[in-house]
Amino acid sequence: MRKSIVAIVGRPNVGKSTLFNRICRKRSAIVDFEEGVTRDRKYEEAEWSGYNFVVVDTGGIIPKSSSNIDKAVKFQAEIAIEEADLIIFVVDTKTGTTSIDMEVAKILSPYRDRVILVANKTDNEKEELEIYDFMQLGFGEPFPIAAIHGRNTGNFLDEVVNNIDVHTKYVPAVEDVIRVAIVGKPNVGKSSLVNKLSGKEGNIVSEIPGTTRDSIDLTLNYKNKKFTFIDTAGLRRKKRIKYGVEYFSTMRTIESINRADIVLLILDAEEDISTQDQKIASYAARNFKEIILVYNKWDLIEKDNSSVGKYIDKIKDELNFVEFAPVIFVSALTGQRIHKIFDLLLEVDQESKKRISTSILNKFLQKATAKFPPSHSSGRHSMIYYCSQVKTKPPTFVFFCNNAKLITKHYKQYLTNQLRAEFKFSGATIKTIFRSRG
Repeated sequence: MRKSIVAIVGRPNVGKSTLFNRICRKRSAIVDFEEGVTRDRKYEEAEWSGYNFVVVDTGGIIPKSSSNIDKAVKFQAEIAIEEADLIIFVVDTKTGTTSIDMEVAKILSPYRDRVILVANKTDNEKEELEIYDFMQLGFGEPFPIAAIHGRNTGNFLDEVVNNIDVHTKYVPAVEDVIRVAIVGKPNVGKSSLVNKLSGKEGNIVSEIPGTTRDSIDLTLNYKNKKFTFIDTAGLRRKKRIKYGVEYFSTMRTIESINRADIVLLILDAEEDISTQDQKIASYAARNFKEIILVYNKWDLIEKDNSSVGKYIDKIKDELNFVEFAPVIFVSALTGQRIHKIFDLLLEVDQESKKRISTSILNKFLQKATAKFPPSHSSGRHSMIYYCSQVKTKPPTFVFFCNNAKLITKHYKQYLTNQLRAEFKFSGATIKTIFRSRG
C-alpha cells in the first residue's frame, strides 16, 4: 500500500520549510529532483509513532502575483494539494491573518475535509490567545506550534497520523519475492519494457493495485522465482500541463524506489545522461537499493566496435557513484536481450544476499590497511581493529576503530572500493558503519 502524502502549504515566510525539517528530523538527504521554477519544493519520507508517510514542502503561494515564477510555484502547490491525503495549511501567529492567507484559504476551501490549520511561531501560552483570529479562514481552530523550537510539534504529529491512512504502518514483508522498480525519465520505454517482460518471459500470476492511483504492480514467475515489477505508470498520465507531469513523475519515482529491492534505471540510448537520471540514481544509491542500468532503444543506435565502450565511459564520467551497477543494452521494441534482464536480476539479488565470514574479512582488512593505512589531517593516530558483516540486502559492514571520528570520508570510500574489488557485490549498494572501541 502506498504511503500517505502530507503537503505543507501557505504563503511565503510562515515557516513551512522549518516545519518540514522538523517533521523529517532534519535528515541530510533531502531530495530535490528538479531545478528551475520549483527549486524550493522538497519532499522526504517521515515517520512518527511507527507510521510512515511522505511530506511535501511547497513554495510560498502568492495567488494574485503576475510573476511567472510565482505563478509556477502556485501551480505546483495546487498539484500537491490535489494529490495530498492531508494538507497542512501554515499561517504565522506573529503577523496574524493577511490578505494572502485569505486567498490561500479560498484555494483550499474545496479540500477543507483534509486540511489542518497550523498557527506557526506560537512561542508561548500568551501568544496562543492570538491564534483565534485565524478562525476567520474557515478551517476551525488552528493548531498552535513553534516549528523552530519544536514546541507542541509532538502533539501536532499525533494529530497528523490520526488523520492519515493507518494502514501505512510499516509491516516487514515476509513473502519471498524480488521487488523491482522500473524508473527513469519520461518516454524512455519503461512501460514497453514491462509489457515485453510479461509477454515473452513470464507467467502473469496476479495484478495487484500498486503504490499510485493509476499504476499496477505486475507479478511474474521466472525460474521458480517470483518478481513484482513496480511500473511507474503514472508517468503516462497527462495531468494538466508539463509541470504536473514532472511533479507526479518525481513523486511516483520516489515511492517506487522506496518499495523496491532492485532498481532498474532505464536510460535512453539516443540521448545523453540527464540531470534527472543522475538524481534518480543518486536517490537509489543513498537509500541502499540494488541497481541495474538498462540502456533502452539499442536497436536505433548505429554501432561499431567501440559503441559499448563509449556508453560505459559515459557512465563512469556521469554516473560514477553507481559504477558498481551492471549495465545491459536492450530494445523493448524488438525484444533484444530482454530475456537477460531476469537473469541479471537473479544475479544481483544473490550478490546482495552474499555474506562474508569475519575471518575472511579480517584478512581483507589487514591487506587493505597495510596497502593504505588510515590517517587524519590532525595527525592523531587512527586504527581499525576488525570488521564484521552484520547484514545483507544491503551488505552492511561494521568497522571497529580506536576513534571512528578519525576515519575520513575518503578512507571510507577506499574501503568500500576495496570490498568491491575483493568480493564484487555487483549491483548491490554497500553500507559501512564505523564504531569507536567501547
